[in-house]
Amino acid sequence: QVQLVESGGGLVQAGGSLRLSCAASIIIFSAYSMAWYRQAPGKQRELVARIFRGGSTTYADSVMGRFTISRDNARNTVYLQMNSLKPEDTAVYYCNVLLAANEYWGQGTQVTVSS
Repeated sequence: QVQLVESGGGLVQAGGSLRLSCAASIIIFSAYSMAWYRQAPGKQRELVARIFRGGSTTYADSVMGRFTISRDNARNTVYLQMNSLKPEDTAVYYCNVLLAANEYWGQGTQVTVSS
């Protein structure tokens, strides 16, 4: 069983920064990928960033150059560093892991960016 626990969300002003953390109950090195998604009220969940087992990353165009996904294999934790935050970044952010044939989700952490 895979458990993912997100933390680090909060309320910040536009232009500020937050770092989200996702602690996993597995050795994340073995996962195919870990990712961050977000979902705003009334909108579909969207991929924000993904890091693959080999270390390569992908980002949504809307966060390119502002967000950075990284991992600490020793701590089994994946991070999302969010800089230059905009009000449109406001959403619940979810940690995601792909492992074997299964996909797992955390409970989400709220990020609110005020104007």
